[in-house]
Amino acid sequence: MNFDTIAAISTGLIPGGIGIVRVSGDKAVAVCEPLVRLKKLSLSQAKANHLYYGQIADQNGVIDEALIAVLRAPHSYTAEDTVELQCHGGPFVLQKVLDAVLKAGARLAEPGEFTKRAFLNGRLDLSEAEAVMDLISAGSELARETALKQLQGKNSALIRRLRAGILEKTAFLEAALDDPEHYELTDYEKEAEPFIQDLIREIEGLLKTADDGKVLVEGIRTAIIGRPNVGKSSFMNCLLGYERAIVTQIPGTTRDTIEESFRFQDLVLRLLDTAGIRESADVVEKIGIDRALEAVKEADLVLLIADGSETLSEEDEALLALCEGKTRLMLLNKSDLGLKEDPAALEARYGCPCYGISAKNGSGLEAVLEKIRTLFRLSEIRQQPLLVTNLRHKELLREALTSLEYAEKTLQSHAPEDLLTIDLMDAYRALGRILGEEVEEDLVNEIFSKFCMGK
Repeated sequence: MNFDTIAAISTGLIPGGIGIVRVSGDKAVAVCEPLVRLKKLSLSQAKANHLYYGQIADQNGVIDEALIAVLRAPHSYTAEDTVELQCHGGPFVLQKVLDAVLKAGARLAEPGEFTKRAFLNGRLDLSEAEAVMDLISAGSELARETALKQLQGKNSALIRRLRAGILEKTAFLEAALDDPEHYELTDYEKEAEPFIQDLIREIEGLLKTADDGKVLVEGIRTAIIGRPNVGKSSFMNCLLGYERAIVTQIPGTTRDTIEESFRFQDLVLRLLDTAGIRESADVVEKIGIDRALEAVKEADLVLLIADGSETLSEEDEALLALCEGKTRLMLLNKSDLGLKEDPAALEARYGCPCYGISAKNGSGLEAVLEKIRTLFRLSEIRQQPLLVTNLRHKELLREALTSLEYAEKTLQSHAPEDLLTIDLMDAYRALGRILGEEVEEDLVNEIFSKFCMGK
């Protein structure tokens, strides 16, 4: 990697009170020094980890007043010399300061390049670096807590402990194979087998948390389905608190899926309002219906809205059958008009939780949301010490588990010990790739390309 000096706006281009231009690299101070005017000293004389009041100026004059901080390697985010120019937060001002820094010799940073340098310089492992983006994009308190634990190295510490155990056992085996006169392998199988079984149990336990981790990071993909004109869009608007979807008395108004996120405590729903499902000769409406059916297939949760002011129809029953096997709830809307069906009786008949609600006045919605929290075990998830929230980590844990299962079979079949070392080292390397050891450059570039600019 070319470790030249890079710069970017690290606070985004949304107007605010303060905006930060970050400069990192061996020449960060030298690049910024001609632009920074301090009262009694030059930038190169500034103490590390202190804030100085000054001005940012180019050949045309003063651009802005700012607070300036110099962070010396390795005690900075990137583990390189870093200068932070804390300016007023107007996008035009920040862009003008950044332009001056780039003209002075810095290069515009790529997305995620500051965090990438922190990883390459050894300040963060790859798992911790990925947690930075999870923390930025966290949509709930539980997601924030989980990302912070990973950023603080809780997951990494467990992976390092597992690898240390594997390395110790493998090193002993290798030494015994090279020097059989001084190392005894007679009872090694009795010691190695429970060790490998313990590793398998630990990794299986981590893998069981992966689905919970997906719920945290991505939210619960929730398809809202039902016949036309039962109140699906009204229900979505009621949850969101504003009119996101068009609502009319005309059946078939919603022609396409509409997606929005909704948060309730630690619950995040990715709501998909779909077209009313019915037989239709209208080409455009039929496309919307097909998309609604596809949304059901991909959903983690299906909310079937029915008109509670009427008895349940054959079409409602067909939709219930359509989402059988999915986590689902039946919501009898228009309870403010009086319910024609008993929710408890329908729940007993169809084996599907059923609630009376009113999208008009919001009654019954909180009970529905609490039920969803229970179905997805959010209270239990909060109690788990570690969660796997990253698909890459999940795949590598599966790879390590497969290698350890091979190692267990190798032991049980009394195969040569050198085959056992191969299986153990395969598991060791798979776990190491979670931390960023032995990863390809293309993968590293792909991971950090998903970061926001300036981070």
